[in-house]
Amino acid sequence: GYRYVHYDSRDFRGIDVALIYNPKYFKVEKSRPVFVKIPAGTKDAVYTRDILWVKGSLDGEPVQLFVNHWPSRSGGQRRPDPGRMAAATTVRNWIDSLDIIDPGVKTIVMGDLNDGPVDNSVTKGLRARGDVKNLKPDELYNPWIAMYKNGMGTLAYQDAWSLFDQVLLSASFLDTSQPGFFYYKRYIFRADYMIENTGRYKGYPMRSYTGDIYRGGYSDHFPVYVVLLKK
Repeated sequence: GYRYVHYDSRDFRGIDVALIYNPKYFKVEKSRPVFVKIPAGTKDAVYTRDILWVKGSLDGEPVQLFVNHWPSRSGGQRRPDPGRMAAATTVRNWIDSLDIIDPGVKTIVMGDLNDGPVDNSVTKGLRARGDVKNLKPDELYNPWIAMYKNGMGTLAYQDAWSLFDQVLLSASFLDTSQPGFFYYKRYIFRADYMIENTGRYKGYPMRSYTGDIYRGGYSDHFPVYVVLLKK
């Protein structure tokens, strides 16, 4: 009974993002793809994946979501950095513009950002922070910073963990006394059947293939999720 929102983008590999939802709890009202203009000289490819914007009702409460898959780190971290900053500022500009039209609407930004919680694209581009007490109304709350600083992550490369997969929330989710949904906890989902159990990548997320060898896994990333509560 699940449904999805999806648009074709101009990404050179044919990769898109989509929102999968349960219509019992979430009602889609509006949606559109958001184009990310890549700065010249940033990547070999001219186009990256569109960002998906969806406005709807979560159990009767207005919510807008931005689904992301930012430019990759192929060729090293620094070379594509302007591309990820372009994606971040695109989302940020949309949030700021929509806040003028619909002030205070709750916002969720999620996806594979290809940057960690403390990288510039997230902290400066999106204006996302993990300081609950001093978070400004126009900033996003990033619940993954402490987890990242403790060495936890969603993907591994050369035995170092990164936490590119994040769910960020507007400050309006932090008031636990409100009648609507509020933030409770965040998790990295690491079931045993998703973890590589042999070879040089033991302990990593299990891919479908390692080279030409079929492993029967799911992804080189672990998924993440947040728990929202309401009274």
